[in-house]
Amino acid sequence: MMKTAPAVFAVGREYQIMVPVTQNSLFWVETGGKCFYDEQNGIMRSLCSTHRVKVPMSVLDAAGEYTVCERKIIDRKPYFPVIEDPVKTTFKFKPVPEKNARVYHIADTHNMIEDPLKAAALFGKTDLLIMNGDIPDHSGSIENYDTIYRLADAITGGSIPIVFARGNHDMRGYYAEAFAEHTPSQNGNTYYSFRVGSIWGLVLDCGEDKDDGNAEYGGTVSCHCFRQRQTDFIKKIIKNRQDEYRAKGVEHIIIVCHNPFTYIQEAPFDIEKEIYGEWAKLIKDNIKPELMLCGHIHELFVSKPGSERDHLGQPCTVISGSDKKENYHAGCGIVFSSPPVAKFYDSDGIIMPVEL
Repeated sequence: MMKTAPAVFAVGREYQIMVPVTQNSLFWVETGGKCFYDEQNGIMRSLCSTHRVKVPMSVLDAAGEYTVCERKIIDRKPYFPVIEDPVKTTFKFKPVPEKNARVYHIADTHNMIEDPLKAAALFGKTDLLIMNGDIPDHSGSIENYDTIYRLADAITGGSIPIVFARGNHDMRGYYAEAFAEHTPSQNGNTYYSFRVGSIWGLVLDCGEDKDDGNAEYGGTVSCHCFRQRQTDFIKKIIKNRQDEYRAKGVEHIIIVCHNPFTYIQEAPFDIEKEIYGEWAKLIKDNIKPELMLCGHIHELFVSKPGSERDHLGQPCTVISGSDKKENYHAGCGIVFSSPPVAKFYDSDGIIMPVEL
């Protein structure tokens, strides 16, 4: 019933184990001697095409494996429903190591599979996968979401954590409003913090890349107020710093955002300078990250504070770590040593050193 291996997304202090399925089924995960169910208000979900089970990080990290359990629905009638016996599949799991974590960043695949995987294979062993927006080409077809899980399966096999951020193309089409049902989220929000190993991160979501009134959107987005809510969220993170980026054991702090929002492009992309400037200042003055990882503009570059691409006061070095052309894709691999080391990897087999 599972289309792919599960994807183990890191959100806050929990893992969201998610997987698309081919038919209606009940779904739960067994790990650490406990069962964790895909349920809502005590009712196990079956009318869904993507299952989600939330497991505390501490439980799965200690267990080192989890078992996915599925029961196919034959007839979920009101009384005495007919359901098949459970089918169980066990997956090994490795938490992100505290030292020298190997992280691969992928974005802007736009439904591509083969070329992004060629680039990722060059990086080799991976401890954490970051999927940073525009993995599907758009949300006009629900089948596009399979790209997320096919790439995650090929790179992680369900055995390592993934950090996921939404991109602007993900906001387009009939199924865009249900995007958070098929991808990780926190209380329905596509922005959140996470902690894996000694890495603490903040996932931000710029939404669309042009003004809400742009004719391209036809009145279907309201991103300005969405960004305002994230300003409040950043302030709450700062207020709760001792449990977030200043928590014991945090050695590396990163920002993950599809759009490099401190780099203002020409019209009609020159939006929200006030909001993005406030984000940058709040992050720079308080959170003090090591790196910000971005995609969106299909270029490979590193922008240091004060450089020509820094228009709003970068809080740290920005890595634009994805490129996409016809029959070509590139991503970025980072080893979180002290200091971190990064390289770009592409589907033509070329490895490009990066100066941080």
